[in-house]
Amino acid sequence: MTASTTRRTTAKSRIAAVGAIAVAGTMLLTACGDQTDSGTKSSGTSTTKDAPLADLLPQDIKDKGVVKVGSDIAYPPVEFKDNSGKVVGIDPDLGAALGKQLGVTFQFENGTFDTLITGLRSKRYDLAMSAMTDTKDRQTGVDSETGKKVGEGVDFVDYFTAGVSIYTKKGDTKGITTWADLCGKKIAVQRGTVSHDLAKSESAKCAGGKKIAIEAFDTDLEAQTRLRGGGADAGSSDFPVAAYAVKTSGGGKDFEIVGDQVEAAPYGIAVAKGNDELTKAVQAALDAIIKNGEYEKIISKWGVEAGAVTEAKINGGS
Repeated sequence: MTASTTRRTTAKSRIAAVGAIAVAGTMLLTACGDQTDSGTKSSGTSTTKDAPLADLLPQDIKDKGVVKVGSDIAYPPVEFKDNSGKVVGIDPDLGAALGKQLGVTFQFENGTFDTLITGLRSKRYDLAMSAMTDTKDRQTGVDSETGKKVGEGVDFVDYFTAGVSIYTKKGDTKGITTWADLCGKKIAVQRGTVSHDLAKSESAKCAGGKKIAIEAFDTDLEAQTRLRGGGADAGSSDFPVAAYAVKTSGGGKDFEIVGDQVEAAPYGIAVAKGNDELTKAVQAALDAIIKNGEYEKIISKWGVEAGAVTEAKINGGS
């Protein structure tokens, strides 16, 4: 999920189809996305014993033994709740692995996506990890739509790469294969994401007054529900999420992806500006799990190997 839409290039089939996604239990779309819950812990805990990188953390976090992670826990397969209410997905698994290296527990706390950076500024969270795309606008605290400075920005530790896809009801594509085909039609998206921003920028290009009608929701699952019920012609989200919805919703009978994914860019773990010690600790921990093979195992578990990175970069987005 991201906000910059003008600086990325098209990436045809950049990430492998998520047909091989392995998930424990059946994912129910209605089981995720309670935006009022907080304090939900990811699986896996650790202590400073046998944690090789524990000394890299700021002292206050070492003392607490917990890293508070802001996340929109309604974005399968990146982060969501399983049938038992447990937080699962790519990000929680990676958080648990990072925690082992650093000797702390990564505690995922639920919040709407467009409030996560604000939560970092207010120190409600130590990190934000929620399929958040690393962009220059976010690094510098600039609103991507208005171009105005709205905050001090954040630093990112990049850990994955993803593009954006359009999907429709299965067998009812309405001739949609590109963003230009959405002119005069309605799209359902999650508020504050690249799909939302891209829909607005593409609508401005539509000729003859046939703009794109955009409905934005707090969660991607709500947008999916709108499309499933016939209230929109298409939906859009990050490719792994769109592919997962296509695979799982209605047993694979509800949706289909149309066209190619676009706007490929890195996901980043966001850290408030000035918190360089924590940023470097997370970078070192990510590099460690890349080198020891644990990162590859997690990415393979969720069937998104083509989005894997080979090193932990800081602020690699453009």
